[in-house]
Formats: sequence, C-alpha cells, structure tokens
Amino acid sequence: MTQDLLIEIGTEEIPAGFLSKAVVDMKTEAARLLSHLRLEHGEIEILATPRRLTLKVAKLAAGQEDRVVENMGPARRIAFDESGAPSKAGIGFARGQGVKPEELEIVTTEKGEYVCARKRESGRKTTQLLTEALPTFIMSIPFRKSMRWHDLDDRFARPIHWIVALHGEQVINFKCAGVTSGAVSRGHRFMAPDSFTIKNPSNYIELCRKARVIVYQNERKTMIINQLKAIEKELDGTIIDDPELLETVTNIVEYPHAVVGAFDKSFLELPEEVLITVMRHHQKYFCLRDREGSLMANFITVNNTVARDPEVVVKGNQRVLLARLNDARFFYREDLKIPLDEFVDRLKKVVFQAKLGTSFEKVERFKSLAEFIGKKLRPEQLAEISRTAWLCKADLESNMVCEFSDLQGVMGREYARAAGENDTVAVGIYEHYMPTGAGGTLPSNDCGAIVGIADKIDTITGCFGIGLQPTGSADPYALRRQALGIINICLDRGYQLSLNEVVGHSVKLLQPKIERAQETVISEVLEFIKGRLFHSLTATKIPAGVIEAVLATGFDDIVSTVKRINALNRFLQRDDFSDLLTAFKRIVNITRKEREKYTLFPEQLTTAAETDLYNSWQQIAGKIDENLDQDDYDKALSTVAELKASVDTFFTEVMVMVDDQNIRKNRLALLQGIADDFKKIADFAKL
Repeated sequence: MTQDLLIEIGTEEIPAGFLSKAVVDMKTEAARLLSHLRLEHGEIEILATPRRLTLKVAKLAAGQEDRVVENMGPARRIAFDESGAPSKAGIGFARGQGVKPEELEIVTTEKGEYVCARKRESGRKTTQLLTEALPTFIMSIPFRKSMRWHDLDDRFARPIHWIVALHGEQVINFKCAGVTSGAVSRGHRFMAPDSFTIKNPSNYIELCRKARVIVYQNERKTMIINQLKAIEKELDGTIIDDPELLETVTNIVEYPHAVVGAFDKSFLELPEEVLITVMRHHQKYFCLRDREGSLMANFITVNNTVARDPEVVVKGNQRVLLARLNDARFFYREDLKIPLDEFVDRLKKVVFQAKLGTSFEKVERFKSLAEFIGKKLRPEQLAEISRTAWLCKADLESNMVCEFSDLQGVMGREYARAAGENDTVAVGIYEHYMPTGAGGTLPSNDCGAIVGIADKIDTITGCFGIGLQPTGSADPYALRRQALGIINICLDRGYQLSLNEVVGHSVKLLQPKIERAQETVISEVLEFIKGRLFHSLTATKIPAGVIEAVLATGFDDIVSTVKRINALNRFLQRDDFSDLLTAFKRIVNITRKEREKYTLFPEQLTTAAETDLYNSWQQIAGKIDENLDQDDYDKALSTVAELKASVDTFFTEVMVMVDDQNIRKNRLALLQGIADDFKKIADFAKL
C-alpha cells in the first residue's frame, strides 16, 4: 500500500537568495535518498516559503520489496578440497556471509566455477528507514551559508523551530537539530500565528492556505504578477521588467500583497539608474515608466501581510524611501562639485591588489595597453580611447558609488556628461565593464570595448604574473568571466587582434610587479584564454574535435580562429568528407613522426604519381594563401579538397619509406610541404 509523504522543515526566515537553489538541491537529494533506500514512489515536489521548506512525495511505498542478495566468493577449487569438503577459505566465506558451508552454491562463470552465497533479505518498513535517514537528509541540504544556534552542533540556513514528518497519517518519529518531529505546523507569522495539526499530507496545501500561507512558489509569483498588472492599469504606467526582483520578492513573502506609493517628483532630477537602484536593490520596490518611457514618481512594494490600513503601510515605506533618496541626492550633488581628474588622483590611495599596486597604477597600465590596442584597431579614435581609459575608474572614489556600489560605471558616465566630456567617452566609461556575466550585454562603442579588453587583460596577466591563477574551486578575480568577456567583445566587434602581442605588451607594463618569467606568463595566459574559447564553442554544439583541430594549429587572433572553426564545421557536412579526411590524415600521420624538416628537390621526384601530386599542390598553394589572406576559410578548404585525387594516386602507387634515403627524404619533404599548408587551416589528425 502506498501513502503520500510530507516533510516540512519550519525555520526562522531564510534569505531569499537561498530558496531557489535549496528547492533544486532538495529534490535531487530526495530522489537520491529514496533510490538508495529502494522505496518506490511517485512525483517528488519541493515547496518553499521564507519560513518553511517542504518535501512532498506522492505514493511512497509502505516498505522495501524483499530481495535475494548474491555474493560471489572464491573459486570452487579454493573453497572445497578434492573430496568436496569445505576448506578454511570456504568456511570463512560462509561465516562472513552468515550461511552454513553446505548452503553455498556453485556458479559457472566465464572464468570458471565459483561459490556463491544467496541470502533472502526481508524489506524494511518505510517509517523505520526514514526515522533513521531523515535527520541526515535535512542536515545535508546545502546552503551558501549556514549557522549554528543554542549549544547545538547542527548547522542549517536558519534555526529550525518545527518539523512535520508524515507518511500517510502516521508520524515518522525522529529528532533533528534539537527538534522532535510531529504533525504540528504553524501559520503566517502575523496573520495566522497559531499552530495547526496536519492529519494527512493530502490536506497540507489547504490547511496552509487557511493559515494565510501560500506554499507554492509559482502561485505566489502569479499572485504578485496579477497584482502588479492591476496597479499598472490603475496608474496607466508600465512596470520595468525585472525577473530577478520578482524571484526575490516571491521568496521573501508567504502571502503577497502589493501596494503603491509615491515620492516627490523633484527627485527625478537624479539619473534614473540611481532611483531604480535605490528602490530595487535596497527596498525591493518595483519601478514604473509612463507612456513616454520616463520614470514615474511611484513605486510598488510587495508586503508579506494584507494591511488593515494600507495607507499606514504606504506612508511608512515612503518615509524610508525619502531618507534614501535624500542621501542619494546629497551624494550626487556633492560629487558634481569634484572634477573627475581629482577622483582619478584619489585612486592612488586605493589598493587594487597588494602585489599589483594601487588602482591608480592599474589605470596607468591599462590606459597604456588600451592606447597600444587602439593604434592597431581604431587609430582615429585614439584620443577618445585614452580619455575613456583615464576616467573609467574615477567614480569608484565618488560618494555615490561608495554608498551604492552597483552604480559603478553608471555614475562615471553621468559625471562625465555633466563635466562636458565627449558622449562617446561617457558611454565608454559605462560600457567598459561589459559584459558583466555570461550572455551579458556587450559594449556598443569602440571606446568601451577596447578599454574593457585592456582592463581585463591587465587583470588576467597581473594575476597570472603573481601566481593567482584560477583553481577548480576559486576564482576571486573572476578571471574566467573576464577571459570570456574578451572573447565575446572581439567576436562581436570583429577585432582581429594578435593576443600574443597584446598580452606580451601587458606583461612588459607589469614587469616591475610580476614575479614569474615573462614567456611563462604569456604562454599561460594565452592557453587560459584558449581554454575559455574552447568551452564557449563546445556550448554552441560545435564538435570538440573540430575545435581542437583548429586550435592545435595556432591560436592568436580570436576572430580568425572562430572563422576557421565554423568553416571546418561546415566542411564536415560535405558528402565526400570522410574520403577527404582519410586522404588528409594519411599525409599528416606519415609526416608527424618525422622530427627533421627535409628539403624538397622537385627535379628528383622519380615517379609520375609524385610529379602529379607536386604539380597539383603547386597549383593550389597560392590559392590557399590567397583564400586565407581574405579570411575565406570555406574556399580555402574547398581548394585543399582539390588535392584528393592526386593524394589517393600517390599513396596507391608510391612507397614513401623506401631504403634509398635520398628518395625517402624527398618524398617526405613533399608531404611535409603539403601538411604545412593543411595546418594553416586545421590539424586534420585531430578529427
């Protein structure tokens, strides 16, 4: 007989950022536990509010099925002597398995005859199993941070106050974190604080609802969305779409109730990002725009209670927001009194990294690196690139960013505009931080893109230079994200840039700071960026072999490298690709073993097949180089494919490794030359 299982862990308020991951982790761990316990079950659900994490399992079996366990022992000849009597080994094995020697069975396997102990195990009851397993299960739920309380050694996200554990109507008795399990839950902290008893998991949802607790996250989210839409209609505005804030608010309430408030329109003089940051990040308010797209002097807060007097709630929120906005306006006005160059000078007192120096020194380095890159890519914008690099970290010393760190870059842009800087420079200041995450927005202008590359390369090279490479568990300077940012910027803007030159120049600028050999640092940084490119491209479903084949022939210019990879991936779709690959790999494989580079003497080619291959190669060699110069890798591969017939004839009619050393070396020289042209595109042996 099956019964539903209900486990509710009641706690003090768990931080909103913990809940979404806890839901996923609990479901994974619950499935693993039930599988380990051999308990048949139906759907597993995890429900979560700030005060409770709930596991529901449908149709959980009453117990384990009986089973027969087979344990193989020693070979028959070892377990029994020639007369058939059990040996010491046989007796010992039987004793270890809890059976009599005469109960051992003989099993024939591929390796011969072995003894086997078969035992029938009776399945245990579900309540017995879970009584033992649930305390460990609860304590094993992972959280970003956990805590201890009272004098207990147990750790959890927040102190546990009650536990409900039911299989059908039967309570599963155990003790965890000082709390004894039972059937008593608690309602909403403010609107229905009394306890209530759950007789069966089937009525759990409705009992919680009566106690003003909505345990389904999606139901709470839908309630919030519907309430926001009603307010939109009421105010004739549009709420700024913010899925992350919606997720957060859903996780901080058990019974959502949205109300709308307002602030003085004079605050609209502040940059809208400032207002949004103050409302969103610090107060968890939703913001609105009017029909023209301008920010409205309103906010929406989602409360955890249905207020008896909504006006009191609104006034309280408006009072708190007013204080925040007054602070922001004061900081903004004070910052405008200070020249941006003075903010830059203040960076001399800010340590970026103990061994790499101050933030001012970092600015000087990546400004020089940005100018180096700018001369190659956008020489006509060099002055703007230089100015962007010089000012892009200025706002880090502003009052506004010190108070609201999320506004770095935003305030730099606004202060640059207020100071009369070129708008291209102002936008570049803001965008040089982009992208801020995987799939994030990329810079829209060259100033932000080039300065961003320079800043990121300086950080990566500096960290590698002092031995702060990322590990499997730690990447404190987000070097992986910064490397991916460099890759995506180059691809997005088509920057054909020699990474070897750029990283080499960065190492020279860092020379007084770094502790390791320059060549080692350059090599490791390039390999690191190449690794990020590999992982990025495999995520797009390009076969790993294709990526490896191209990367094996060199990695310097990201844009050209990706073009070659895409062209080779398309080349794989040719109907005759398999035959072409066989021909190409024969050349590559036979020359790969040769350490010496031989000189080709065309006049000493001795057979028609050799001469034909040489002539065919000469006809296409120039075309390949021309295709590569034009970045037309599809055409280059098609040109290479023209050699197939000559290659096939050569290997059919010619023996390369003959005894005559002069002939052998000349034939190898021919193949080496062709292989070198192949490697301008890819190492076909990797496919």
